Amino acid sequence: MIHIVLYEPEIPQNTGNIMRTCAAFGMHLHLIEPLGFYMDEKHLRRAGMDYRDRTQWTVHRSWQDFLDQADGELYFVTRYGERTPDSFDFTDSGKEIYLVFGRESTGIPKEILAAHYEACMRIPMLPDTRSLNLSNCAALVAYEVLRQQGYPGLSRSEVLKGKDYLFRN
Repeated sequence: MIHIVLYEPEIPQNTGNIMRTCAAFGMHLHLIEPLGFYMDEKHLRRAGMDYRDRTQWTVHRSWQDFLDQADGELYFVTRYGERTPDSFDFTDSGKEIYLVFGRESTGIPKEILAAHYEACMRIPMLPDTRSLNLSNCAALVAYEVLRQQGYPGLSRSEVLKGKDYLFRN
């Protein structure tokens, strides 16, 4: 199982987008309090659409509460990492993988990152660019994990309209 972990997220639209990503990829979303918004339909409606009810998600009271419940390998996405996502080996689909992302404004606290430095990764970008949007980062790194694992359980053809949709009159 792949888990997306948001450390104290602040923007409901980002969390809604990440819920949609988790629903589409079959991932579990973990939210670590305090949250910068309420987890209700009104706040997540636009970005999360109807995926809120289709997403496995857990809210944790604190970082320590999350750590007490997490049973797997933690990876941290941060601008301070020096390794790229593809430099990690995610091929063992039997492992519980937790991809940790920080607050939109300040990221993951440096004490946490320093304690897990070998598991920190950076998404390469131009040097004068500070960061990418949080939901984009979650999708990019999640996709890399899935790519390495061969996209287990994911459809490779159009299901809703049918795989022959382009060739029907």
